[in-house]
Amino acid sequence: MKRLAKWRFLSLVAILALVLSGCGKPFLSTLKPAGEVADIQYDLMKLSTFVMIGVILVVMVIFVFVIIRFRRKDEKIPKQVEGSHKLEMIWTIIPILLLLIIAVPTVAATFKLADVSIMDKKDSDALVINVRSHLYWWDFEYPGQKIVTSQELVVPTDEKVYFNLKSMDVKHSFWIPAIGGKIDTNTENINKFWLEFDEKRSNEAGNLFYGKCAELCGPSHALMDFKVKAMSRDKFDDWVTAMQDVKEPQKAQDGVAAEGQEIFNQSCIGCHAVTPSNNMPEEARIAPNLTNFGDKARVAGMLDHNKEEVKNWIRNPETYKPGNLMTDKYPEMSEEQLDALAEYLMGLKVQE
Repeated sequence: MKRLAKWRFLSLVAILALVLSGCGKPFLSTLKPAGEVADIQYDLMKLSTFVMIGVILVVMVIFVFVIIRFRRKDEKIPKQVEGSHKLEMIWTIIPILLLLIIAVPTVAATFKLADVSIMDKKDSDALVINVRSHLYWWDFEYPGQKIVTSQELVVPTDEKVYFNLKSMDVKHSFWIPAIGGKIDTNTENINKFWLEFDEKRSNEAGNLFYGKCAELCGPSHALMDFKVKAMSRDKFDDWVTAMQDVKEPQKAQDGVAAEGQEIFNQSCIGCHAVTPSNNMPEEARIAPNLTNFGDKARVAGMLDHNKEEVKNWIRNPETYKPGNLMTDKYPEMSEEQLDALAEYLMGLKVQE
């Protein structure tokens, strides 16, 4: 009975593991590629999987055949065979061929994905984005367009987008599962790579992808998300123009928001910028840029984008992202002040 209970428990655990393996968010799946890099990586995954499954099937067939064909029928000791050159050649050559089948496309893809030479050319018109990782948020600078945004990466579709990646504190890792990656952001050097966002599949995904930090970096590592808005080149150019037109902090439109702006200027502006200009050196960007906060999809990269969650975050950020650098950086606020500040922040939009 104890043995039966143990098998029931193990069966339950196995079924639960199988069920949970199907849970998760579709926009975080590498099995639904939406770009050239993701396609290449997905094809390599399928190739490796098919080769491994093929090897397992062949070995299992041989195993079953040997058990049935050569099972012992009497006490007679069978003829001992040693040093079969034919068998040795077979089990040496076949693994080499399988290794070549996997290695050749993998090496070719590695060199293709590592080619970022165009981004270093002076006359290049390629879109280059500087990614800077922090505890626990992301900073995106467009040096050619002279704008900076945070927590949301905006990119054009159907063209290569090149990235310079660096960490401003500890090692992180930049990863957009549906598009490609991952690649580390280090403190001591800059890593470079490129991605391409397919327009058709981006439209099917609602033009919104999700990225994550894929390197354990602290207590809120799992919450270090960012959003990616993929759009056509025309819409991307419109977004760039709208951002560039913001030369100074946007003025509040009503009395409550105006009160919130005053509170912001007294308590928040020392850390948060509300203009997209990249005049501020990257070392001085100690908090996310809030120029287009009202257009964002999430609060703090993880909460629903509404006034109540804005207030919850400001009231106690440590509850949502333990170890974040915003905790205790501002004075306590009354509910009226939080209402006013949330009203102002939600009104920071660069496009209607």
